[in-house]
Amino acid sequence: MKCLVTGATGYIGGRLAPRLLDAGHEVRCLSRSPEKLRDVPWADRVEVARGDLGDPDSLPAAFEGVDVAYFLVHSLGRPDFEDLDRANAEAFATAARAAGVRRIVYLGGPEPPPGARSSAHLRSRAEVARILLDSGTPTAVLRAPVIIGSGSASFEMLRYLTERLPAMVTPRWVRNRIQPIAVRDVLRYLIGAADLPADVNRGFDIAGPDVLTFAEMMQRYAAVAGLPRRVILPVRPLTPKLSSLWVGFVTPVPNSIARPLVESLIHEAVAHEHDIAAYVPDPPDGLIGFDRAVELALVKIRDLEVETRWSGAGSPADPLPTDPQWSGGSVYTDLREREVAADPAMLWRVIEGVGGDNGWYSFPLAWEVRGWLDRLVGGVGLRRGRRDPNRLHVGDALDFWRVEEIVPGELLRLRAEMKLPGRAWLELRAEPDGPNGSRYRQRAVFLPHGLAGHAYWAAVSPFHAMIFGGMARNIALGAERPTDPGLPSPAPPRPGLPGAPADRRDR
Repeated sequence: MKCLVTGATGYIGGRLAPRLLDAGHEVRCLSRSPEKLRDVPWADRVEVARGDLGDPDSLPAAFEGVDVAYFLVHSLGRPDFEDLDRANAEAFATAARAAGVRRIVYLGGPEPPPGARSSAHLRSRAEVARILLDSGTPTAVLRAPVIIGSGSASFEMLRYLTERLPAMVTPRWVRNRIQPIAVRDVLRYLIGAADLPADVNRGFDIAGPDVLTFAEMMQRYAAVAGLPRRVILPVRPLTPKLSSLWVGFVTPVPNSIARPLVESLIHEAVAHEHDIAAYVPDPPDGLIGFDRAVELALVKIRDLEVETRWSGAGSPADPLPTDPQWSGGSVYTDLREREVAADPAMLWRVIEGVGGDNGWYSFPLAWEVRGWLDRLVGGVGLRRGRRDPNRLHVGDALDFWRVEEIVPGELLRLRAEMKLPGRAWLELRAEPDGPNGSRYRQRAVFLPHGLAGHAYWAAVSPFHAMIFGGMARNIALGAERPTDPGLPSPAPPRPGLPGAPADRRDR
């Protein structure tokens, strides 16, 4: 069948697309920014259609000839996510019906008990499910609770809370029952749902074999990870709002995403039926249990094979203007340039290794403080790190930046996603310079928004010589003397560069 996957740059969609291909289906991915799929290992096996669910006129061509359409997008993290998800679902349903799509598959969330006050997150998921079920196109809604897999937001919350806090005061919801499911089983159900009979138009609960409280999940995680038993003291005063601030402080998940996730945990998330097994039978050895799911996720993290992450999907933004006049106003720039006594390949290896555990090559405390300030105002901060310590792709989250463009061996352009009164980019370039040397060029660009933007640039520009100047100096020195202590270590070479190892497909 021909399958349309929306959200292919996200956590689930980025894993589903290649597995649909392996199952023998044709895959078309709908993306607002097709360039984000340029570097994925399966890029040459799929068709990519440029389109936006927020622009219904862009959808007919993407839905043409499609048998099964997967709705895997959501706007969690945006203040108006309920309105956006509603509009996106309506546009998706209309386009699917007009194109004669045979089936819609939607990955939703658990339904709260009847009469219970629902969180905005679960309320939105339920509304999207109703829109799709009433669309006139047979729809399968898969209601999943907490998903356990390397890189998922729920797993990152669990992992960081457990690893960083040997003792903790917790909200009462840690005693609520949850039936987590391994991401491998979620993907198996999503693929199997494509073959449901035409008369099936309903929701299904999908969950793993274990029913646990969140506190038990933390203790079981600690046991699998080889950590001492955690001390957990639930108390009444910690409301979901306060809990999300606590989660945002300890984990990489920002408050804007942590809060709706935490609010969803005030309800028990336990499957009430297992009817999906009549259509997608359980594997011979059964569904993956919680401990095994954690073990599989930790192996992926240890082996640096995290296929997708919760931070992979970013909001669309205008690209860096090449002409300063494009902005219709002021453009502030900070330019740095250095001659480097090393070949461009060595310089590029240092550039591509920026961020994450390697840091930003200058004044670490200043970068940490900027990350803390960003978290305090609801931004993403520095804790997102990077998905792969050695390689970057377009669309990757990199601390509080997003990779907007990458030309291997030449250019890395980052777009700022921290809270700013304007828009900002950082460009790092490696250029040949002579027979054995290279030239490093660095450009920071800021487009201010209103008086606050101009004031912000004036406030931070006195520190640029220390931060951006030190960054340029240390990147150059790191390429020239990569074994010197205190200098950035070059990342292993990227495939396609001299001395590069063969590319490794995620298992």
